[in-house]
Amino acid sequence: MKISTALILCAGFGKRLNPITLKIPKPLIAINNLELLAHTINLIKNLGIKNIKINTFYLQDHIINFVNKHPLKSNIEIIKDGNKLLDTGGGILNLIKNSRENDFIVFNSDTLWTDDYKTVINDMIKIYFKNKMQNLLMVVNKAKSFDKRFKGDFELREKMLLRESICNYVFTGCQIINKELFDDINEEVFSILKIWNQQINKKKLYGYEYKGKFIHLTDLEIFKQLTKK
Repeated sequence: MKISTALILCAGFGKRLNPITLKIPKPLIAINNLELLAHTINLIKNLGIKNIKINTFYLQDHIINFVNKHPLKSNIEIIKDGNKLLDTGGGILNLIKNSRENDFIVFNSDTLWTDDYKTVINDMIKIYFKNKMQNLLMVVNKAKSFDKRFKGDFELREKMLLRESICNYVFTGCQIINKELFDDINEEVFSILKIWNQQINKKKLYGYEYKGKFIHLTDLEIFKQLTKK
């Protein structure tokens, strides 16, 4: 079993990076002389995943123009959120609702995705299919994060993700998810937290620990730290 299509979420406003994002959408901000979206596409290509779907909303013409000039444009499909921002869950559902595939890997575009993740993600995909999972999130101990302000999203225990009073693990922005989890969703606009909370209640939200350095473009302060010479 393998993943044939990757999703990249590119619709958000990126308000914490104002004034940069007043003119440039967050996925097109450059880190190490390359746009975050370009980093993400390069990783997907090197993983051997041929098809990419990208959702857009805010400053979407910039994203569309970027993709149209990209060497892999024939393998990339842009799907607009429409006349309103669909949030993370709604954005994913809108990307996959007409697909015949069942399993997708999803990337948030505000993490710096490099080839350091390649081996980890390939292992993650194997574990997902071997254990017949429906939702597997890549998480990292917050101590490994470049941004030391993260409070933590989950606790990780025996591959299960839990919500506790003290959480030491942060969602990296990469997950594998099965389309069936959206079958009972009747909303157009909703956060992916809705799916995650349902899976936590069923004890079926799984975590894969990334042990490398995690860089997330949280806000203007982090951008300045990453780009200072």
